[in-house]
Amino acid sequence: MVFAVMGAPMLAADGPTPTQSDSAAKSKPAKPRRVARYEIREKHDRDGIGKFYMGREIAHVMGYQGIDWLERPERETEEHLTQLVDVLKLTPGMVVADIGAGSGVISIKMADKVKPTGTVLAVDIQEEMLSVLAKRCKQLGITNVTPVRGTEKSPNLKPSSVDLALMVDVYHEFRYPYEMLLAIAKALKPGGRVVFVEYRKEDPQVPIKLVHKMTEAQVKLEAAEPTLELAHVETIEVLPWQHVIIFERRPRPTKPAATH
Repeated sequence: MVFAVMGAPMLAADGPTPTQSDSAAKSKPAKPRRVARYEIREKHDRDGIGKFYMGREIAHVMGYQGIDWLERPERETEEHLTQLVDVLKLTPGMVVADIGAGSGVISIKMADKVKPTGTVLAVDIQEEMLSVLAKRCKQLGITNVTPVRGTEKSPNLKPSSVDLALMVDVYHEFRYPYEMLLAIAKALKPGGRVVFVEYRKEDPQVPIKLVHKMTEAQVKLEAAEPTLELAHVETIEVLPWQHVIIFERRPRPTKPAATH
């Protein structure tokens, strides 16, 4: 079964049915067909949801029960989180969105970089994750991390309000990747950056389930949708397991109003 834009079922070819008269058919021009965005397949990876976007299967979301995985002691050694935050080149005063923040491991690391006037917007769709994050920030005396409850289609951020949006090992789990990325792009200030950190699918040595990995080419393909107005800036390959793929918001110039 195939789904069309915004998840609505794909319609049959528009236009007159065989029971309509020729004159009625001529008076009603055919509407353009909508382009299918997602595809549902019965046969798929057991770790995926059976929904595909641009040929890629979407992975199951890791629930709040996986907090121990996010906070495992060896994560710094395996993923070099401190180095990741360093390559983002954060500066004091920036507004940074941590999309899919989970329990806040990376949000907390970034909070120190944007002090004293900057803010980290820690976005997650699971209230349980945000609750743990808020308690941890309170315990550590961190006051510039703001929990934000997002949805499957939006991070619920104000338009043109964010300098950098970071997604660490989460984009591949978005049930509506196009809608989410469009909303994230709109939340960026002009020139703002969006950063995909994804396990390298090109490397079979990376010990992560296949649907939880992405190739650089696939990320670029999905981010190249013209409506997103994102341009690839650079790909940084310094982490043991992950790509760091950076895009910049470059809105298309508006046409000047016609003069008479």
